[in-house]
Amino acid sequence: MPTPRKNTTNEGGIRITGQPECEDTPAPVAVEDRIAEFEESGFGRLLGLHITEARDGYARVEMDCEGKCNPHGIAHGGAIFALADHAFGIASNCGNFHHTAVSVHIQYLAPAKGRLVAIAERVGRTGTCEMHRVTVYEGDRIVAIFDGVAFRVSS
Repeated sequence: MPTPRKNTTNEGGIRITGQPECEDTPAPVAVEDRIAEFEESGFGRLLGLHITEARDGYARVEMDCEGKCNPHGIAHGGAIFALADHAFGIASNCGNFHHTAVSVHIQYLAPAKGRLVAIAERVGRTGTCEMHRVTVYEGDRIVAIFDGVAFRVSS
């Protein structure tokens, strides 16, 4: 039978989901602190990135494109990449281990102008690496797909 899970919301309104309720399952190491580190990072604040949900292997991050457009009036690819990378970093660092990116790839599929949402999900894991897929949406439309590999550097 699956381990019962609980959902909580921290002071900043970020949903922290999937934390174990059973005492025999180790709790994530300071998950709220790790989320706060990302939410309060200078770069994340500069781009207006906001975490709306996070847990081990999963993150949902939002960004408004205003002020982040290229000369054509659409979201700059670097801003979209930064949004996806931020979600990837959160999803790969909300568990019991610290990870760092060793390889990433992004495909831009459609131009965007409004509010973007990046959803990162772990799709694979080995002893030292995790693979994540991040899908970036504007509404229901997929704007970009980002694949990343994270290497475990410590616990």
